Amino acid sequence: MLAASALTVCGCGGTAATPSSETPPPIAGAARDTTPGLIPAGFGSLKQDDISIRFQLRGLLVRATPIDESIIRVLAPDSYRSLRDRRESERDRIAALAARYGVRGFSVWSISFYGLEPDVRFSPMDVVVSSVGRDFRPIELIPLTSGFGENRLDQRDTQSALYLFDDAVDVNQPLTVMVETTRSAGWQDTLRVIERERALVRSRAGRAGSPPPD
Repeated sequence: MLAASALTVCGCGGTAATPSSETPPPIAGAARDTTPGLIPAGFGSLKQDDISIRFQLRGLLVRATPIDESIIRVLAPDSYRSLRDRRESERDRIAALAARYGVRGFSVWSISFYGLEPDVRFSPMDVVVSSVGRDFRPIELIPLTSGFGENRLDQRDTQSALYLFDDAVDVNQPLTVMVETTRSAGWQDTLRVIERERALVRSRAGRAGSPPPD
């Protein structure tokens, strides 16, 4: 179990920012993006923390963020690019793992662990996402920091990885995440923030000349 980290993907651990109605600078080409079912990219105003599940436990701060296109498009342009690029930088590896496991794809999450005390231990595989009536454990991890496999943190040290779950995980529905014996269903509150921002994105995109999706 996550030795020092009950990764309760707690729909935020703090108060989500109030979405802004102002139109942020769009990402180049976003107005031409007409992917069915998705809001246009580049018109969001939320921060990464607004769509992350954060919590503190025994010497650790943990942040879990789903890198799903339907979710990250509510982010401000810089935050959107950062998470998108994090996922895209491992695109080939993710595709190879999908082929190895014979699946279409994964639900990709970025999960980071931050040390509040010296020599904190954690067990990165002890993460369970409960979604659509099923429990999912990570199928694979792709470390993003060089010391991730050591399973320990120094004070003020951060270790992070991409977590690949079964793509049956539905991040657009309430879900819970449990690490060790701590569980949180706070994602439901975060979804309300995301849905409000989606409405604002459609409005901003319309004013900018990008028609909202059907």
